[in-house]
Order: sequence, then structure tokens, then C-alpha cells
Amino acid sequence: MKRCHLVYLACTAALVGAGVGAAPASSAHRTLVVHPGQSIQKAVDSARAGDTVLVLAGTYHESVKIGTPGLTLRGVGPRTVIKPVGTKPAPKPPTSAAKAAESCSEGGNGICVVGTKTKDVAGVTVSDLTVTGFSRTGVFGMATDGMTVRRVYAYKNGVWGIAQERSVRGLFRSNYARDNGDAGLFLANTIKEEAGAYDAAGTRVEHNRLEGNRIGVTVRRLRNVTVDQNYVTGNCAGVFLVGDENKPKAGHVDVIANRVERNNRSCPKTERLPALQGSGIVLTGTESNRVAGNLVTGHAGKSPLSGGIVLFKSFVGVTSDKNVVEANRLDGNSPADLVNTETKGKGNTFRSNACRVSRPAGLC
Repeated sequence: MKRCHLVYLACTAALVGAGVGAAPASSAHRTLVVHPGQSIQKAVDSARAGDTVLVLAGTYHESVKIGTPGLTLRGVGPRTVIKPVGTKPAPKPPTSAAKAAESCSEGGNGICVVGTKTKDVAGVTVSDLTVTGFSRTGVFGMATDGMTVRRVYAYKNGVWGIAQERSVRGLFRSNYARDNGDAGLFLANTIKEEAGAYDAAGTRVEHNRLEGNRIGVTVRRLRNVTVDQNYVTGNCAGVFLVGDENKPKAGHVDVIANRVERNNRSCPKTERLPALQGSGIVLTGTESNRVAGNLVTGHAGKSPLSGGIVLFKSFVGVTSDKNVVEANRLDGNSPADLVNTETKGKGNTFRSNACRVSRPAGLC
């Protein structure tokens, strides 16, 4: 994955040469440049729809909240670093996503892209920067339409590296999320209440590197999402598709052509999940997903969810149904390459997978 890292870093020179001054007065869209020591939030507040806020290399101690449609917040690569304010203790995580949205900084988040209860904020892009050290989330989006997060390095944040809730048509591409407390990349309907799966309208997670988190990618209570060509390694679990008893049921997620290797960290149990270790791709309580063309190798653990590709009923007893697991290459996964503990699920299909061991036997 050396190439992945080089692609991420190579953007810096190109961005610096892209013109850091404000656009001509006659231009419809402006570029507002933020220098070290200046406020990113002040520039964002001054921006109009379609403007770009370009943040030069340096360390900025602040949180940034974006509610302007079409705004681009862009750094010049990993050397544009956003960290929490000062050295005082990090704020406690909020009790709900709504409180996190009300105050990005007090909620423990780095960058927040937030719409309203009645209108999604559309077309916001966050790219080419580092966000680290926040008690909750590096980049957080809620009530967004078409939010793009690209080439962001999100590491050592308390809960999620990059997260999105109650949003549609998102694009998460070429990011590097490492050593975050929960998921490197977390997508969900909402965490503040029990609700049925939300149609994410073609949200895509692609070409990201997710390493050293509790879970690499979590897709929770959503439909219509693609997780494609990511490199997921060194987490406690690689890719997690999570459903529950609510209607409509979670599912219709494509997990395609990912490289999922050695997710063997050991993580203690939580209120929702048992202890995790050695899980490649897990489907629990979801329907009509397609898991195809993935390379899944080197997983080992004693968790109920350990194994290469695992179908598991949800922990509230909801079955996983009508899922297709096909044309994957699996090797060196323990207790097995393919694990199906879903004894009551209907219509699950395993076909054309290259593997050695399955539970029950006969799935390879």
C-alpha cells in the first residue's frame, strides 16, 4: 500500500501551485486564504456559497463548523493540521449527535458540516488536511447532501475519524483514518434514537486506508451504500454492516474489491458488541447485501464475530437474509474463511469463493 500513501501525500505541491490568492473580483466564486495564526472559522463565516477556504500549512487550534452550501474547505495536504484548542482537558462526548451539531467544539469534534432539521446542506467539500486529537470526531457531517471528504488524514480522535449521519450522496475517497477510538469511517442513520434504515442514496466509501481503529468501516442502519477498493488492516474488525429490529431493514450495501488484511487487534466488549478480534467483513442483522471480489486474509480471534467473512444475526435476534457472498479470495482466517452462524436466515448465498475452510463446511 505504499502507492496509497504516496497518492495521498503527492497532492501538496499541486495544491500550493493552484493559486493561493483571492480570485479576481469579477469571479463568481472566491478563494479565501487562511494563514497560520488566522482563524479558519472566521474565513468560513465570511464565505459565500461556492467559495473555497484555502488553509495554508500550519497548525490551527480550533474547531470549524460549516453550514454554507457549496463551500470547499481545503488544506495543502497533511501539513495543514487542525487540533483542539489549547491544552485543557478535552470535552466529554455529547449524549447525542444533535448536541454535537449545536456546538462543534463543545461536542468534541474537529470539523462539522451541518444542515438543519428541514434542509440538508448541499455540496460541501473537505479535503487535503489533517485533523487529530479531538475527543469525539475528526470530521463530522449531519443533514448533508453530496458532502465530499477527500484526502483527509484523521488520526487519534476519541471516537470516529470521519463520520456522517442522516445524509445522502456522500463521497469519502482517498482518506487515511488511523488509531481512532471507534471506527475510522462511520456512516449511520442516527445515533440519538432507534429508527429504521436510512436511504443514503448512493453514498460511496472508496480508496481509503483504514488502520489501527476499533473498526475500519462501520455502515449502520443504512441502505444504498457502496464500500469499494479500500485497504483495511490492523483494526479489531475490518468492515461492519450493522442492522437491527427497526424497519425498513438495513441492507442493499455493496462491499466490493476491498483488501482486508490482519485485523487482529483486541478490543474489549461494549454495550452493543462483544469483544472484537480477528474479524474481516461482518454482516449482522442486514439484508440484500453483495460482498464480492474482496481479498480477505490473515484474521484470527476467539470472538463470536471472528473469521474472514462472517454472517451473524443481530444481537437483538434479527436475521441476516438474502445476502450474496461471491468471488472473494480468502486465506488464513480463523476459525474459518467463511463463517455463517445465521441458522434462521433466508436466501443467503455463497458462491465462487476461493477459500479453504468454512463453518459450516461446504461454503467454499
